[in-house]
Amino acid sequence: MKRFILAMTCGVLATSALATPKSCEELKAEIEAKIQGAGVVSYTLEIVDNLDAKDPSMVVGSCDNGTRKIIYQKNDT
Repeated sequence: MKRFILAMTCGVLATSALATPKSCEELKAEIEAKIQGAGVVSYTLEIVDNLDAKDPSMVVGSCDNGTRKIIYQKNDT
């Protein structure tokens, strides 16, 4: 029983260590790839501080441990 508890504890610790937050640039690049894959050609992605993200509907990601947001705006063509 002690081995089972030890194994579960090690598994939880290993999982949390692997779940490190992504950098803003890395997350922005992943979001850009998805947007371009959807065929959107005219858009703006911007990394801003939390206080500068006024419209929650524009937020498509959070980075730097939740201190910054990535906002998306589709540009009219």
